Amino acid sequence: MTSYAADTVWGLLARGDDRAPAIAAPSADGEARAPLSHAALRALAKRTVADLNAMGIGRGDRVAIVAPNGPEMAAAFVCVACAATTAPLNPAYRGEEFEFYLADLDAKALLIQQGMDSPARAVAAARGIPVIALVPDAEVAGAFTLHPEAAHPEAAHPEAAMTGAVRLPGFAAAEDVALILHTSGTTSRPKIVPLRHVNVTASATHIGAALALGPDDACLNIMPLFHIHGLIAAVLSSLAAGGSVVCTPGFNAFRFFAQFAEARPSWFTAVPTMHQALLGLAPRHKPAIAAGRLRFIRSSSASLPPQVMTAMEAAFGVPLIESYGMTEAAHQMASNPLPPRPHHAGSVGLAAGPEVAIMDDDGHILPAGGLGEIVIRGRNVTAGYERNPEANAKAFTDGWFRTGDQGTLDAEGYLRLTGRLKEIINRGGEKISPLEVDTVLMDHPAVAQVVTFGIPHDKLGEEVGAAVVLREGHVLDEHGLRAFCGERMAPFKVPRRIVFLGEIPKGATGKLQRIGLAEKLGL
Repeated sequence: MTSYAADTVWGLLARGDDRAPAIAAPSADGEARAPLSHAALRALAKRTVADLNAMGIGRGDRVAIVAPNGPEMAAAFVCVACAATTAPLNPAYRGEEFEFYLADLDAKALLIQQGMDSPARAVAAARGIPVIALVPDAEVAGAFTLHPEAAHPEAAHPEAAMTGAVRLPGFAAAEDVALILHTSGTTSRPKIVPLRHVNVTASATHIGAALALGPDDACLNIMPLFHIHGLIAAVLSSLAAGGSVVCTPGFNAFRFFAQFAEARPSWFTAVPTMHQALLGLAPRHKPAIAAGRLRFIRSSSASLPPQVMTAMEAAFGVPLIESYGMTEAAHQMASNPLPPRPHHAGSVGLAAGPEVAIMDDDGHILPAGGLGEIVIRGRNVTAGYERNPEANAKAFTDGWFRTGDQGTLDAEGYLRLTGRLKEIINRGGEKISPLEVDTVLMDHPAVAQVVTFGIPHDKLGEEVGAAVVLREGHVLDEHGLRAFCGERMAPFKVPRRIVFLGEIPKGATGKLQRIGLAEKLGL
């Protein structure tokens, strides 16, 4: 049974040793700055709560945050969450996207890093949303001050939101919403996912327990900090364990090993496409890898090809631990265990926080080995989507949250995914798992990366398609690759169309996108 040391973000910050680093940045990315200690982070959180309260912002108020990846973004997320509800937004959004998200969130304020040229400013001004400048400290990574910016002439009385009594002052409580995120909205309007303090702190605790994190651990964060993976798995789990997180400006495979050599992390977490990018460069950085202190590498947010797991472990000399997460679970649901317990390629591991089960279409929990929808329930799971009773009715059955993923649990409790239910290809009634086809294609020595997807078909409903990136220096045609697949899988699973690309389109967080890929590729 998991022991929870705290149920608020403020409570999580109590564990770190006063003098130990909490948030840092690699000097390889610019001017060297001292790390922010745990004591300084707590002081910054207290000051942020007081400053926001003085501006009329408190518990339950939504503060949209727009800042580049880095230590200030990490610290802003943690500190603002102690006072109000954080809503991190992708800095790369266009004006119409900021218009949608700021309106949908009903943001009380926009917190934006000083000097950022972003369309979010004009959108906030037009909507009468006050803007607060986050001013980074020149000497300490992660430290900042907050300054309300002058009202824009088009703003509709922004001063009203920045003055007066705070509805709920002081530190946020366990049932307050700490973090608001939207679902990806691949096929419909994005849904709002409110995550309470009890949700995010539970998930951070679960991650720390699964990975045996402690004060000596340092995570090198390369994940976007507008995404649940970076916010909870990298930042909050590290701080909850009393360790540190070294925040890069974002993922750049060519800068990674310089950052790695300087930061000397004990772990890092990434999506599979990032691991694949690092694999191509790892052979020329063997001395840096050998001189490091890695304990393990973590992978999450998309299925990890078994071939990539094997190659990463060989290149870095440590276990690669695949985990299973999603926004509605405040990230982590399952994780492979650390050695000496076995971790299996092709499995996302054991339940690592919430209860995990397999449910059939009629709402019955299936025995070990049964194929059905993965369902979860527990402390880290959202209570439901905001203002969306229809989505909630579909998402919850008898207290279980339906993940939308299909899979099986074996007799030992290891969970294996067969794909997103909406991504399963239905070819004339034959159901095909894109992940299964991916795995076969990845076995070809010329294939570096692949994503299998459905192509609309007038008679069969769907056909199997695949987008493939070849390894440098290799030559392969569609006929040869289809023949390779035909020797290893049933004929109806063999891709009828294979497209060779220099790069497969990815989402903002580096994940491969199956849905809509046929249309994007003109198929």
